[in-house]
Amino acid sequence: MKLPRRNFLHLAAGAAALPAVSRFAWAQVYPSRPVRLIVGFPGGTTGDILIRLMGQWLSDRLGQPFIIENRPGAAGNVATEQVVRAAPDGYTLLLAVPANAINASLYDNLNFNFIDDIVPVAGVARSAFVMAVTPSVPAKTVPEFIAYAKANPGKINMASFGTGTLSHVSGELFMMRASVDMLHVPYRGSWMPDLLAGQVQVVFSAISIVIDNIRTGKLRALAVTSAMRSDALPDVPPLGEFLPGYEAVAWYGLCGPRNTPAEVADKLQETTNLALADPKLKARLADLVVEPMLMRPVQLRKFIADETEKWGKVIRAARIKAG
Repeated sequence: MKLPRRNFLHLAAGAAALPAVSRFAWAQVYPSRPVRLIVGFPGGTTGDILIRLMGQWLSDRLGQPFIIENRPGAAGNVATEQVVRAAPDGYTLLLAVPANAINASLYDNLNFNFIDDIVPVAGVARSAFVMAVTPSVPAKTVPEFIAYAKANPGKINMASFGTGTLSHVSGELFMMRASVDMLHVPYRGSWMPDLLAGQVQVVFSAISIVIDNIRTGKLRALAVTSAMRSDALPDVPPLGEFLPGYEAVAWYGLCGPRNTPAEVADKLQETTNLALADPKLKARLADLVVEPMLMRPVQLRKFIADETEKWGKVIRAARIKAG
């Protein structure tokens, strides 16, 4: 049977609209079951607390549980691979962190390519680190510290949470920019007792970990690692004032497996932005010394790519190998 031209065009237009309608309907009903948020580090950390606050807000808003699953191991690679291998339907998400950008160059034989196999969904939060020293260090400013380090090459011990962690590469970036040599001392547990005792003299740390000791004078803050001053330490200058272009921040973003529907990513991003605008949630984030990082998927993709390139250069220059 030959259709009249008018009927044929009408049916063809309707057929062409079906994919768009189904995608719209999918986004409208998402989520229709619980969503898993995979976290690559143990419970109780700043990132874990942050994503639990976010997960509860998203659950209340979207009407489905957002279940936090901690999957520590291999510096976050275990969690990342779990998400990479998951169905790309928006029901398995990763809390992406700086380790994901660092690991792309730190590990030679990953079973995935983070840039290619993960879809950025939404920026969540970011937080400055602080360069803190023990009072036994005579320097009270960054220029004084650089002069002291140059006069004592290899004699200043720099603590970190382990080889290849953000605290480590932040210090390596400082050494590269300042042209100084310090001895890196990686820890599996807390370096705080040794820092307070003066056995290690400097650390690049999340502000929340050291702020109480800074306030009581047990440690001295020389600079924050963000481009701007931190509300938590308003009198402490950014390192970039002394080493132009220096920036090293902790960040958190939501990502899904490759081919996660754009409509689902957009819905999650829009809802995440609503959460980050909630005064009560913003107050809780401030307590964790983190601030909202609102980014659309395309912005988060570029940010992650830039972070991956930056830390790749540091890792190659410093010849850092995974421990």
